[in-house]
Amino acid sequence: MGDTVKSEGVKKKSFFKGLKSEFKKVVWPDKTTVKKQTIAVVSSAIALGLIITILDMIIKFGLSFIL
Repeated sequence: MGDTVKSEGVKKKSFFKGLKSEFKKVVWPDKTTVKKQTIAVVSSAIALGLIITILDMIIKFGLSFIL
C-alpha cells in the first residue's frame, strides 16, 4: 500500500546483519557522561518529589483549615 518503488530486483539484507551495521553507527557515551547524567536525573527526581510532597502538605493543611 505504501510502496511506491518497485523492490523486485532489490536483494534484502538479513535482519541481524542490518542490526549489526546500525549498532556500529551508534556513538556510545563515555563513563563520565553517563555518571553526570545519572546524577542529574536522580537529583531532579528527588527535587521534584520534595516539591510535590511540600505542595501536598500545604494543600492538605489548607483544606483541613477550611473544612
